[in-house]
Amino acid sequence: MSMRDLILTAKRQKIEIKIWSVCLFFAFLMNIISIIIYETSWSELWTQALWMLVLSCIFYGLTVLFRLLYKGFSLLLRKEE
Repeated sequence: MSMRDLILTAKRQKIEIKIWSVCLFFAFLMNIISIIIYETSWSELWTQALWMLVLSCIFYGLTVLFRLLYKGFSLLLRKEE
């Protein structure tokens, strides 16, 4: 693996930002659902913003893990052929 393989292109960065944005959206949606279910104050939507950010990073990390597993399995299957 060379250094050239590690450079992210602008297109790849946009894709990663979109993926993280979806993760942030789902964390935000989970917060809204929890406010409705537990009938708490809507001010928690903003006071819990740090936890939404942390949760979105966890979601993003899970997507990275699953994408790496998928890439690894696809490479293994390709080598077996």
